Amino acid sequence: MKIYKFLSLFFIAITLFTISSCRNSDDDDPQDTATGNLQIKFENGFNNLGNIVLNQTVQTSAAGQKHKFSTLKYVISNITLIDESGNEFKYNENNPDKGAFIIDQADAVAGVIYIDLNGIPKNNYKKVKFGLGISQQAYLLGMDGQAEFWTKAKQKGMSWSWAAGYVFVKLEGKYGTGTADTEFMNHTGNMGNVTANHTPDLYREITLNLPTTARVTAQVRPSIHILADLNQFLSGSKALTLDTANNMMMGSGQHLVDVTNNLTAMFKVDHVHND
Repeated sequence: MKIYKFLSLFFIAITLFTISSCRNSDDDDPQDTATGNLQIKFENGFNNLGNIVLNQTVQTSAAGQKHKFSTLKYVISNITLIDESGNEFKYNENNPDKGAFIIDQADAVAGVIYIDLNGIPKNNYKKVKFGLGISQQAYLLGMDGQAEFWTKAKQKGMSWSWAAGYVFVKLEGKYGTGTADTEFMNHTGNMGNVTANHTPDLYREITLNLPTTARVTAQVRPSIHILADLNQFLSGSKALTLDTANNMMMGSGQHLVDVTNNLTAMFKVDHVHND
């Protein structure tokens, strides 16, 4: 009887262990094709303090100029999520109709603009990468390759003629020394085919580390909260001063190359929610 009881307990233990192992194996199955959703929040501010209020929030640059925005818009595209092993998931790469977004401060809700991504593979992501502007590869697909986003960009004032292409960043407002009372307009963007036109390529890619792993599952939708420090506009790696030579500029002239390089450094991930 003792041997019988021992064998019974032994087989029960083996069965429980097998079931537990199968469950754990299922949870960690690298072939799991389940997808989930992910949200990215953009919050525009000065010196990493969020919620710029258009026509109200005033900042003083490193050169002592006061400035405030009446328009603050930029294009985000080619979002890429990078997992713990360095593998990349590219979200509608070079497909503006499905993978490009206009971050418009006028659309902010409590200072935040939301981007919702779906069909994200289940994984643990440690970095996010995205483009500021539209890549040449996407632009050169022609109007048929981006009809929906081109229409949206025109409606949002984020395009020139097709030959000129997209506005990447649109900053408008007022500046001055004592008070911000002089109009300015800085619109950055590529001038069509930059190779053929011998103009600078202002498209930039930004890679950000996540302070907390974004764990995408069918049940969990992470939210990545990105702060954009618009103080970088005039007070970035190259201190800039607005004057009559550059306060009304569009395209890819040297001042706007400098603006682009400054703004490339404005993004940082503040936190990640795994809800």
